[in-house]
Order: sequence, then C-alpha cells, then structure tokens
Amino acid sequence: MQRNPVTDGQTVMQQTLVILVVGLAPRLVGAHTPNLARLAANGALRPLIPPVPAVTCTSQSTLLTGTPPSVHGAVANGWYFRDMAEVLLWRQPNQLIDGEKIWEAGRKRNPGFTCAKMFWWYNMYSTADWSATPRPQYPADGRKIPDHYAHPASLRDELNARLGMFPLFKFWGPMTTIEASQWIADSTCHVMATRKPTLTLCYLPHLDYNLQRLGPDPSHPRLQQDLGEVDQVCGQLIAEAERTGARIVVVSEYGITPVKDAVPLNRRLRGEDLIAVRVEAEGREYFDAGASEAFAVCDHQLAHVYVKDPQRIPEIRALLEGIEGVDAVWGEEEKRAHGLDHPRSGELVAVSDADRWFSYYYWLDDAKAPDYAATVDIHRKPGYDPVEMFFDPTISMPKLRAGLKLVKRKLGFRQLMDLTSIRDTQLVRGSHGRLTAEPDGPLVISSEPEAFDEDGPVDATAFKDLVLRHVFRPESP
Repeated sequence: MQRNPVTDGQTVMQQTLVILVVGLAPRLVGAHTPNLARLAANGALRPLIPPVPAVTCTSQSTLLTGTPPSVHGAVANGWYFRDMAEVLLWRQPNQLIDGEKIWEAGRKRNPGFTCAKMFWWYNMYSTADWSATPRPQYPADGRKIPDHYAHPASLRDELNARLGMFPLFKFWGPMTTIEASQWIADSTCHVMATRKPTLTLCYLPHLDYNLQRLGPDPSHPRLQQDLGEVDQVCGQLIAEAERTGARIVVVSEYGITPVKDAVPLNRRLRGEDLIAVRVEAEGREYFDAGASEAFAVCDHQLAHVYVKDPQRIPEIRALLEGIEGVDAVWGEEEKRAHGLDHPRSGELVAVSDADRWFSYYYWLDDAKAPDYAATVDIHRKPGYDPVEMFFDPTISMPKLRAGLKLVKRKLGFRQLMDLTSIRDTQLVRGSHGRLTAEPDGPLVISSEPEAFDEDGPVDATAFKDLVLRHVFRPESP
C-alpha cells in the first residue's frame, strides 16, 4: 500500500482514520460485513475492554484521553449537576472532560499534527482543528429544526451546501435509518479530502438502533441488513483512507447484550417518599431533583444514585439491594475499584442484572406523566430512555400522525410530538453498560497488526496510545 507520510521537518506522521462503529462485536464481523472482515483478515482484530459504565460518553472520553472516568469525569451520559440542582444528559462542551486529548498528545510530538473529530461526543469548543456534531435549531415557536454545529463555523455551511441539512430525525428516534451514518461518512470523506488531517475520527451510530430494538442475535434478518448497510459505509471510508495511504482503525464503544425488561428504580424510591415532584399544568408531575432525598440517574444498565443526607446512604443502599433486577450496589470502595470515584458520581451506583436495564420513570400514574415522557427528548428527561426508538404500538399509522403534526408545526400551530410509549419497556431487547466478554463485547480492528503490543484484549485506557502508534510508528521494512 502506498503510504503518504506527513512531516514538517520534525517527527514523521502517518495519516490515520479511526472509525467508531457503535455496538460492533467480534461475532458480528463476518459474511455480512465483507469490508470489515477484509480489514480484520489483512490486519488484526482484538477485543476491547471498555470502562464502566460502557456507555457512549464514558467510553469515548476514555478512548480519547486514555484515562478512566474517575479522572476524565464523564461518569455516564449525564449526571446530577449539584451546583445547579439539575440532571443534565448529553451535554456537548469539551471542557466537561478533563485530561489530555489524543490530538493534544499528538501535537506535543509534532506541532503539525491536525485532527478532524466528526460526530464523536463532547465535540463543541474542543481543541481539535475541525469538528462537527448534531445540534438542532430550536426556534422560539417550539420547532426543532435538523442541523449540526461545526468548527470552524464555515464548515457547517460548507457541509450543508454539499450534503443538505444533517438528517437529525434519522440519527435518533423511531425514524432512524442508515441515512444519518451515511451523511456523517460523506462529511468525513469531504473533510479528509479537503483538509487532509493527520488523524480523522468518525462516528457511525447505525448498528446501535436495532441492536437495542431487536437484541444482538446476528441471525435476525433486519440486523443482517443493518450490518450490510454499515459495512458499505465503512467500505467507503476505508477506500478513501486507502486512496491516500492512511492507516485504519475500527473501534466500538461497547457490546450489546439481550435484555427482557427494565427495572424502575425511581418508582421504588418514589414509593418511599424519597423523590419530590412539582405538579404543573394538566396535573402533570415534573421531577424536582433539588428537593428529592434520593433519586437515580438511570443510564442503560448502571444508575448513579444521589443521596442528599449522607447519614441515609446505608438505608438507601439496603433499599436498592432489595429491588428485583438489581445485581449490585456500589459504595465508595466499589466505585474506586471500578474507576468511578469521581465527585460527579452518585453516592451509590446501582448495576442491573445482565438481562435487565434501568428506566428513569418516576411517576406512579401514567396519566400524570410529564409532557416530554412520550416524546423524543434526550435533554429534558432525567435519564436515558431507549423506548424513544419505538413508535407507541397503540398508535395506528404513527408515521402519518407524525407527518401531520409536523405540517401543523410548520403552519405555526403548537404540536406535542407524543408518539412514543411510556409503558412498554419490554420493547427494548438489547442494552449495555455492564462489562461484557468476548465475543459479545466491543473490539478494535487495525490495518497495522504490528501496532498491537500483544495478542490479548486492548484496554480502553490503552487505545489512545495505540492510535498514536499508528500515526507515529515507522513503516515496516
């Protein structure tokens, strides 16, 4: 393969592309993923040991800093901001993440090192040279307009002019398709061709959707179709990298395992009068974190449980340990052992059984659920809600209903997009967060087998150095 080394008179660098394929596991690489299988056969495939919790923001922060959540601070996809008395998920500023990022380490070795960070998380106001991330517009009339945020700002207009507006509604929710991952890949190829970054980071979320909807059974026809679709997109990126002689790394954040239902931690805490709510319009109940004695920020198979009075921690721990579907409850000692001893973590951390996940639901009467509960709204909900990926099965012709609501919004009428379920947690068939073993866990594939130090699994904290070896490792004789 013809290589295209980059140098500014200092340390020679080799352009490198990192493709993050969410949910990809060793047993999913095969007949339905010919491009990925070829890359693995010509290079090397290793299992990846993710951090705990194995969720998007925690995993990506560990991959890019080489540190556990106890150091970088992304203890989950969101947490309780104690100084604001608010639960906030899916924040974007890179300043929330401590530690030296991979591109900053690269610049220390060669000031000419550049990085394009395409749709990885915590992607706003970072020190990467080019970046893009989902960022809808929210006009005052209540609409949500698909868009993205890019740095420099002119890149956003350039990509929208070339590719059309970012397909936000195909990125998350019941309407997801390969279209969002294809847009990200197209934008990444454009940046690679026009900017020629030393390191390019590309995020492809497509597999994540049906792995959670359907479970991780590779014999399922729909999942086989998804594998073929994401492999084709990977093939496009691999071809662009090979055209310029770039080295290639494929990684996944976590592995998806089968689940049968959710564990409603907050409903149990509510039943013990530990969670406070505000009753607002139409008698709906809204979670009041600052007034609550104890509550869980639920995130897939782990939950940070925040306890206002430290004297009540033993009591709350005993309560949690008695809930069916809870596998373990960690205090300070266990958090330290798992790299979660950070001030953002809850006083306690609950871990679900392997076949369960934690729902954020805190209301006891569905008629009093908050208005956002049946919508796709990742920022208002005080916990992760995978049921957002499904239309409410009790709604007939949900796509038609969604279309009519959107038309009314465009005409200036307020419309609540209440199209998802608030009770059918059994719809979700796959989850993650706990540690998973090969072949169900995440992986690393490299075009450069000699870049691996050994034959065993790669710890997520070692991934940063692994990628830098791709950039700075000399050509083999």
